Amino acid sequence: MEREIRQIVFETKEKPRLRTAAYCRVSCSKDAMLHSLEAQADYCEKQIRGNPEWTFCGVYADEAFTGTKAERPAFQKMLADCRAGNIDQILVKSISRFARNTVTLLTTVRELKSLGVDVCFEEQGIRTMSAAGELMLTILASFAQEESRSVSENMKWRIRKNFEAGIPWNGTVFGYRLQDGKYIVKPDEAEIVKQIFTWYLSGMGYIAIAKKLNTSGVKTRNGNAWNHASVLWILHNYSYTGNLLLQTTYTESYITKKYRKNTGEKPMYHAQQSHEPIVSEETFNAAQREMQKRSEKYMKPENKNTTDFSGKVYCGICGKRCRRKQRHGKPIWICNTFSMHGKTACPAKAVPEDILSEYAAEINLEMIEKVEVCSDNVLRFRLSDKSIVTKQWQGRSRRDSWTDEMKAKARETYYTGRNQNTSDKE
Repeated sequence: MEREIRQIVFETKEKPRLRTAAYCRVSCSKDAMLHSLEAQADYCEKQIRGNPEWTFCGVYADEAFTGTKAERPAFQKMLADCRAGNIDQILVKSISRFARNTVTLLTTVRELKSLGVDVCFEEQGIRTMSAAGELMLTILASFAQEESRSVSENMKWRIRKNFEAGIPWNGTVFGYRLQDGKYIVKPDEAEIVKQIFTWYLSGMGYIAIAKKLNTSGVKTRNGNAWNHASVLWILHNYSYTGNLLLQTTYTESYITKKYRKNTGEKPMYHAQQSHEPIVSEETFNAAQREMQKRSEKYMKPENKNTTDFSGKVYCGICGKRCRRKQRHGKPIWICNTFSMHGKTACPAKAVPEDILSEYAAEINLEMIEKVEVCSDNVLRFRLSDKSIVTKQWQGRSRRDSWTDEMKAKARETYYTGRNQNTSDKE
């Protein structure tokens, strides 16, 4: 009896390819570093494309971001894609490129591990999904963090030595150029600096000066339009007297890298006659006294610009935030673009605060998250429950807006002028 042999063919399922992305980082934007970033990206892409078991999912690259912080755009975008289930593993050249902060590194790796995302550190030969991965990471990350601390301390030492020698840290001061550790006057910009001090001491305000500079086509050192902050920075800058006050700010720590105002925590350095002055010390001091005088006049405790609407009022035309100011003794909210650049930049209309308060009381002030001041006297209130309430307000006539004090002053001016004319005729 013949036996029949049948061949059974089993279908083999192809192993799914791992969706693999790469992460690269450099801490500054110098040409050498940018070349390093490009080299990192090219190398990682070739490694991923050259592996038949991997599918290339892109390169996430952060330029000029420190590894001690997690707030890096590409880094956060990569994590978001991992959370969305779009990435299976991440290829990184070394631990220091991924993070120089032990806490950040371990927290991120553990989250990715819970999502089933493996991180491969090629230089150290570590895969985070392996049993010994986290132990090795903890040890090596501590070394990376210590290296970052050492670099920070060395840089601080160098900066202190420069301060002791009277060498400025900031090389982007309008009116000067930094050459060989010394400020050299740039004549055309220096004339503008002198003009700003002259205008301010003649009675002009920050915004009026900024408007005048912008109308004249003058740009800041970085090629931007002037605003009240850039004018204020000029007036506050002690270096225009030919002297330097160094280390007025300091970095909190090498991990947070937050800048703090030096109020005695660190030594300050006063370098006298370190470079050519643009304004005299008398002019500079006069400007400081004038700023103090105006501050005391317009920023009395009872007139502080902090209200229930602070940070909530926006222009419904250009989208910029509105600021609170006094007009004829009454508070109004006005678009920043209109205030700085005039009607041609934004035709927004100022809204009196009492009108805002009147409608807010009808709606429920606590629910208001944002107020948009739109054209045609329309107010759009966006509430915490995502609903929108629209109100149309009626502007008061000029006659109604006059206070008793304004009317009395107008009558006094009228009769004084009339009596003067009668006297001249006689």
